[in-house]
Amino acid sequence: MSSSAPRAEVPDVTVIIGAYEAMPYLVRCLESVEAQTLGTGRIEIVAVDDGSTDGTGEYLEEFAARTPIETRVVRQKNSGGPSGPRNVGLGLARGRYVFFLDADDYFGEEALERMVAMGDRAGTDVVLGKVVGVNRGAAKSMWKETLERADLYSSNIKFTLSAQKLFRRDLLVRLGMRFDEALKTGEDALFTMEAYLRGSGVSVVADYTCYYLVGRDDGKHVTKSGSYVLRFDSARALAALIAEHVPPGPKRDILLVRPFVITLLPQFGPALLRQSDEVRRRKMELAAPILEAYWSPGLARRLKVNERLRLTCIAEGRLDLLLDVLQFIQDKKKPRAVRKGLRGRLHLVYPHFGESATLPLSAYELTVPEWIGRKRIDVPGPQSFALFLRRLAGKARRTVRSAGLRVPHRAHKV
Repeated sequence: MSSSAPRAEVPDVTVIIGAYEAMPYLVRCLESVEAQTLGTGRIEIVAVDDGSTDGTGEYLEEFAARTPIETRVVRQKNSGGPSGPRNVGLGLARGRYVFFLDADDYFGEEALERMVAMGDRAGTDVVLGKVVGVNRGAAKSMWKETLERADLYSSNIKFTLSAQKLFRRDLLVRLGMRFDEALKTGEDALFTMEAYLRGSGVSVVADYTCYYLVGRDDGKHVTKSGSYVLRFDSARALAALIAEHVPPGPKRDILLVRPFVITLLPQFGPALLRQSDEVRRRKMELAAPILEAYWSPGLARRLKVNERLRLTCIAEGRLDLLLDVLQFIQDKKKPRAVRKGLRGRLHLVYPHFGESATLPLSAYELTVPEWIGRKRIDVPGPQSFALFLRRLAGKARRTVRSAGLRVPHRAHKV
């Protein structure tokens, strides 16, 4: 371990950088920390080289020797994932806040100043700074407005669970929070969701780009899942965390959308059609206990029809029906919208619609707005009871006419 200077007073932020084979991206990453308008005296860096062989460790030590920022460098054997280096950094951090900066990425110059000011002003334990992608995509829906306190349930912050956020260190110490090193993917989602749920609030800085998420040319930034099995481990762990801290009901359903749609459902996309029978069966087996434990009507109604339909097939153990739905999606077919049932609720016609021996009609019902091609379809409002009776009477008259009977009309008073 090396240090650029003796320990000073408590810094505002400890920037924790876990680095593995990070050259040459590490150069810009560190430059962006030095360029922070917060001031070098209010920042410390804890950098952990996770067994790199490309000069990453040597560059970190050179940087530590010349930077005005107090910098500690730890060099260790490869741990096999980001959790180990982050936990080492967290154990050494002294700042009021910590920020987990990936060695491939970099800050906007005012990032830490703005996020620290927000956390101090709002008294929140987590601050999200706007993220944009460089040579890769990045989530956008949560950056619509700057908020001192974002509601976890009504906002889209639940869909950004990466670790690249400002966390109040007191919260992490008080709760004994660490990244789960047993999880090889999704460990950051578990950590961040726990901070959301157990902290004193979440702020959003959306009017300034704080973080640049870099797509590496060599692809090494991509999480190495090793096996699809790890995705199920991640979904199971996140769902269990949510269930532990949020009682059954609408709020739990809202949060469970995240592990079901973002983590679990991609394993049951059209790519499944090209996978072996063995892999298909194994995925169904892995998903079954997750759905048994956490799938509910309330959660189902928060999903798009094709999402709900696929998960319903899994919950009922119907791989055959699931494959039909996936083929329909892969062929880019557009489902028709039809009214069904006595109350005329809107449904989308996917495979096996209306077949009483297969999936329930509720699996096809439109419950959230959807786009079919370029056309948006909104959920119709509740029908009045009078309209319901008129539809019922109309249906009865059509049935009688089809039987070849005369339908009497009521006499009118004159």
